[in-house]
Amino acid sequence: MPKMTPSEAMAEVLVNEGVTHVGGIMGSAYMDLLDLFPAAGIDFISVRHEQTAGHMEDAYCRLTGKAGVVIGQNGPGVTNFVTAVATANMAHTPMVIISPSAGSVSIGWDGFQECDTWNLFKPITKASIRVPHPKRAGDIMRTAFRTAYAQRGPVLVDIPRDYFYGELEEEILKPHQYRVAPGGIGNPAQFAHAVEVIKNAKNLVIVAGRGVVDADCVKTVQEMAKFLGAPVATTYLHNDAYPCDDPFWTGPIGYMGSKAAMRILQKADVILAIGTRLSYFGTLPQYDINYFPKSAKIVQIDINPQHIAKTHPVEVGLCADAKDASEELFKRLQAALKAKTDAELQPVYNMVKAELEQWYNEINDIANEPVGTRDGETLMHPRKALEVVGQFVYDKNAIATTDIGNTSSTANSYLRFKNPKRHIATLTFGNTGFAYQAALGAQLACPEDTVLSIAGDGAWGMSLFEVPTAVQYNLPVIATVYNNGAWCAEKKNQIDFYNNRFVGSDIWSNSYAKIGEAMGADGYKVNNQADLKNALEEAQKNRRPAVIEIMTDGWRLAPPFRRDALALPTRFLPKYEHLDAKNFK
Repeated sequence: MPKMTPSEAMAEVLVNEGVTHVGGIMGSAYMDLLDLFPAAGIDFISVRHEQTAGHMEDAYCRLTGKAGVVIGQNGPGVTNFVTAVATANMAHTPMVIISPSAGSVSIGWDGFQECDTWNLFKPITKASIRVPHPKRAGDIMRTAFRTAYAQRGPVLVDIPRDYFYGELEEEILKPHQYRVAPGGIGNPAQFAHAVEVIKNAKNLVIVAGRGVVDADCVKTVQEMAKFLGAPVATTYLHNDAYPCDDPFWTGPIGYMGSKAAMRILQKADVILAIGTRLSYFGTLPQYDINYFPKSAKIVQIDINPQHIAKTHPVEVGLCADAKDASEELFKRLQAALKAKTDAELQPVYNMVKAELEQWYNEINDIANEPVGTRDGETLMHPRKALEVVGQFVYDKNAIATTDIGNTSSTANSYLRFKNPKRHIATLTFGNTGFAYQAALGAQLACPEDTVLSIAGDGAWGMSLFEVPTAVQYNLPVIATVYNNGAWCAEKKNQIDFYNNRFVGSDIWSNSYAKIGEAMGADGYKVNNQADLKNALEEAQKNRRPAVIEIMTDGWRLAPPFRRDALALPTRFLPKYEHLDAKNFK
């Protein structure tokens, strides 16, 4: 076996795993490994904040299927990854975090930049593992990739900074020698039960989730939907899990999703949930519609056994790869049932079309509400902006990344895709400052595609410092920034529950477009649909980083995220009595 250093062993694992780049900020703790990257053929993407590297690699993996890798300086460099890693963990995105720690001889002395990151990351990773000896560096790296892929999530590798140095003899293994490719149909006996449940359905609805995208089985789900005559809803913020130009598409469920999908799902007696954990937040009542039917029988397909029946009781649970299980189930359904005729399908087409038209008319009416001015400037309704952006994304087959907040969440009503792997959202961790960083990773993954991010001015304040990164690495991401002057999602809570007392909700900026220009990007400031459309077209044509600042009305607000989690205030102390809800007018 060849002689090598721990750094060389780790680098060779990265090479054999097909890693072409690593994101982070350079630091002395891992400089011995960093020094090997150019010779190993690995690019180092130097960001302005480590959180960005985590979001970049999250998006990169969602589009390529390859686990992203990040690295940072021990202590504060690694702790800056926390939010991004927690997001990836909730999103089931494989990722490896190389986490140098204090030197082995000084651990526990509270030395410079010491932090117990190993324990810090345990709750937000699939595994937090340590390199116990320099000779184990390569083995632990292999374990990290094996675990990240098997359990679909991030894994932290803690390595004392002095363990990058030394000597060892080790065989360089190929991935197939230490990890198994995903796949399989699980328990075959369960499929017979699933067929019987589906066969007896009167109102079957298919719910397509992230697993349909990851496993590349959209076509199979389409064929199965037509065979069964079943409408299809997509899960919360996975709008690309089913093509919107298919006649069975009803839109996404979840916050600010499609009322058409919710009304149709509400009537289901059987739900075929494919590649989804049916998350708690993603199936809560919306628009005062308690749409997820408690009496419906659920056939759930998910690759993770811990996600089967986690939030909703199931009739049949198929712990399996979404593609393999869908193909097996479809084959058995074809043997047990006859395909629906055109005459039988027509009423379903008509019903879906009618529900969608009703929903489109409703959001069109909301978008035409009157808007105001700010500092003498005419403003746009945020929905009018999203109409243009949504159409642009659809027409250009663009990748759209979304943040969290009033405008970003409302985009759930407007983002429609013909193809999978086009929608990258922060999902149920719901952190601001995700969309632009993720867009950089999406552009790395798909350099020829148009990539557009959607963020309000609050989230953009946590993102704009990465514009120079986009310029430095020539990543022509189009950032659409909705300048509404407030943290509008929380502002809505203060309106509904705190009698219009606004504390901390206002945001001020001179010009995000000019800030973008100062950082090397193209800047545009718009306040109408025509100028927005022109700016998008020009930005795409120029293929340069662009910041499009859209002046929107901060009083055109979406409903609260969690009306059930808030309550009107009660105050007992005399000094706060005037703030009690009983005194509201």
